[in-house]
Amino acid sequence: MKVSIALIGMERLLGGDFARVVEAARLADEAGIDMLSITDHVVMGEHLENYPYGQFPLPLDYPWFEPLTVLAAIAGSTKRIKLSSGVVISPLRPAVLLAKQLATLDVLSRGRVEIGIGIGWQREEYDAAGIPWEGRYTRMDEQIKVCKLLWSTAPANFAGKTVTFENIHAYPRPVQAAGIPFWFGLKPTPRNFERIAELGDGWLPMERRPEVLAPHIEALRAAFAARGRDPATAQVRAGARPIRLTGQDRPDLEATLASLGPLREAGVTVVEFAPSVWCASATELPAFFARLAAWRGETSDNGF
Repeated sequence: MKVSIALIGMERLLGGDFARVVEAARLADEAGIDMLSITDHVVMGEHLENYPYGQFPLPLDYPWFEPLTVLAAIAGSTKRIKLSSGVVISPLRPAVLLAKQLATLDVLSRGRVEIGIGIGWQREEYDAAGIPWEGRYTRMDEQIKVCKLLWSTAPANFAGKTVTFENIHAYPRPVQAAGIPFWFGLKPTPRNFERIAELGDGWLPMERRPEVLAPHIEALRAAFAARGRDPATAQVRAGARPIRLTGQDRPDLEATLASLGPLREAGVTVVEFAPSVWCASATELPAFFARLAAWRGETSDNGF
């Protein structure tokens, strides 16, 4: 498995100065971490009880930094680490603007973008942005189709339910010849797996339990195969489940690393860690990144 770093909560480690995340990303890059990701909310409504995955883990005043802006800043200070999100709520952005933003980011990073997108869970966010809540899946699907079209064709024409244009030229195009990979943060339903197999490259599940993930990943791979795609190319990024030992204030990293075999066997290809969960301060980041990179090397050498 590859290793990803989630930037959520990093401002706590950085003394509230989130601009320092650029330096933290550089340290992760130099250590050999494979990927980093950032989470999106444009605005927040007050009804956190509507969060579909249990209790919402953050307060209303949490600072949700705009993902593509942050990734652009990080692109200039890093060389090899992949730039991702978990997720960008794509329907809140016009399709042609999203295509331009992602292509620009890919150029700035010299081809290192693998973007995660989703539809979010708050109707209030859509209302505040003047975007219809109804039809959000169609809007997201058409956004991806528009991106792929504008990155490959000029003049481009598109006639959909949420976006229509004729004889449009869009440059620059992504550095990646095949276009930017899309990862979907969506519920594990047959229709969503079909969507990923048709339009995307990877899945970002909320679930972390390998015994629950395994049949879902099998279904995702079957959807890839049904569309003539190699099932082995289906990517899955899942968060590590922190193991807390008795008497410890923080999770035990070594115990958690030792427990990740079942995730790999279930089909997870990238495992993600949030430094804000594992580190007490920024001074611990270099050693934390080095340990994750070393573990990645150890498991690769062992065929894990």
